[in-house]
Amino acid sequence: MINEKFVKLFEKSFKENWELPAYDDYGTKVKYTYGEVAQEVEKRHILFNELGVKKGDKVALLGTNSSEWAITYVATVTYGAVIVPILPDFNPNDVHQILNHSDSKILFVMPRLWDQLDEDKIPAVQVAYSLADRRTLLQREDAPAMKFDDIERIFAEKYPQGFSADNVSYPEIENSELASINYTSGTTGFSKGVMMSGNNLAGNVVFGLQTQLLKRKDEVVSFLPLSHAYGCAFEFLTATCAGAHVHFLGRVPAPKVLIKAFQEVRPNVIFSVPLIFEKIYKNVILPQLETYAMKLAMNIPFLDTLIYKNICTKLKETLGGNFYEVIIGGAALNKEVEDFFKKINFPFTVGYGMTECAPLITYADYQVHRQSSVGKALPIMEVKILSNDPYNEVGEIVTRGENVMLGYYKSEDKTSEVLDEDGWLHTGDLGLLDEEGNLYIKGRNKSMILGSNGQNIYPEEIESKLNNMPYVAESLVVESNGKLYALVYPDNDALSADMTQEHLQQIMDSNLKELNTKVAPYEKIAQIKIYPSEFEKTPKKSIKRYLYNKIID
Repeated sequence: MINEKFVKLFEKSFKENWELPAYDDYGTKVKYTYGEVAQEVEKRHILFNELGVKKGDKVALLGTNSSEWAITYVATVTYGAVIVPILPDFNPNDVHQILNHSDSKILFVMPRLWDQLDEDKIPAVQVAYSLADRRTLLQREDAPAMKFDDIERIFAEKYPQGFSADNVSYPEIENSELASINYTSGTTGFSKGVMMSGNNLAGNVVFGLQTQLLKRKDEVVSFLPLSHAYGCAFEFLTATCAGAHVHFLGRVPAPKVLIKAFQEVRPNVIFSVPLIFEKIYKNVILPQLETYAMKLAMNIPFLDTLIYKNICTKLKETLGGNFYEVIIGGAALNKEVEDFFKKINFPFTVGYGMTECAPLITYADYQVHRQSSVGKALPIMEVKILSNDPYNEVGEIVTRGENVMLGYYKSEDKTSEVLDEDGWLHTGDLGLLDEEGNLYIKGRNKSMILGSNGQNIYPEEIESKLNNMPYVAESLVVESNGKLYALVYPDNDALSADMTQEHLQQIMDSNLKELNTKVAPYEKIAQIKIYPSEFEKTPKKSIKRYLYNKIID
């Protein structure tokens, strides 16, 4: 068990950093000091108390990155309730399912996302508040009527002399208690709520503090989705507990907006997913390298070294010029991009984790990071390979330690599928270790596709929708060069004798348009391709996916 209690990490930071800037919503006038954050947290504690929220009750959070999102999260966990962060990319039916499955009583939500929901389909939710302006969006008849205006009045009466650091005191909540439920997917058939304890979250935060990934007065740009484990753990939780200044970017920004933010904020560390740097490499660096003059210069001794150094310097300046390292996680980094960044001595590292570990499993500082690896197991984690020779024979990666989840909410059967009796979490990923303990990811044992922005994509979910569409007998979703494609074996029994291939493709194009309205943005299919024969299957009638992984390339 981690010595530091998760809830007390916030209390300590608020007291020690009272006057320091804590949060701001980038590009707006919304700004908070740590003292002001603590005050807003206390107001929400009053709200929860007035609403009759008890320890362990579920509070859902649906919105893009913002100070209000962060304050609500901190208020929930320091009160003793359980936070349920929901990805804003989930479609409305997925959100309905998550709210019901999680037993969420209170919902804090962005108005545009609330407008997409049907309150009749979320009977468990008693009250809903806007993350934009704090107005009440839903008030059930049998729920206490409590508006934020009422809370301001109660707060003023409770603290007539003002709210100070001495007033910050959070309950002694054990790290073993459930703190958060993160849903890895949002559809009925495959929905899993990862139960994170205070210990899991503290394990990540304390590691970040001890290794000084973030320090007091550091500047941080928060652009990864906070409802995703990676962005939440480091851009928000670790940053808050360190006394850093977090600049929240709302929706996932365009590269130009993100670069502008980096140059203005000048962050001390950058947490990223591969997509950002793969785009920079492909759209900015590669075109320069492929010019005739550059190719000529690269063949001149010593000049290539100067060119690489110049590229590295310019890239650092583009990203603010003030960061120690870039930490890439959430998905695999393209090998060509990684090799190039190593060649120019760009300060980056690649880590490995999963939602079930809140998320970090392995990491190495960029100065000791071994190329193509994802670092070594954290001191509080163990990693081993299930093979006869872990150094040479690829096997499943399993891990155990302080960061491993409690299990899947309301799903003992799914929990037992991945957590064995000895506490080892079976990741479903394949890898090797070297003799120094560096981990190398070699593939994915599961059918899950990891999107370039770190989202978990479950092809079976998309296929189940597509298989119900006209003239589709069976389908298979595959990934190629960062895009999703669907292979479709047509329903020959339904085809008319005079139907041309062109007409069939037109029907599939129509299916594609309909399908993409039913899936999350990161699950959208780029193209449906007709496959001429039935997919090869196992004795259990499961498609042998590995046979088709490269078919689009």
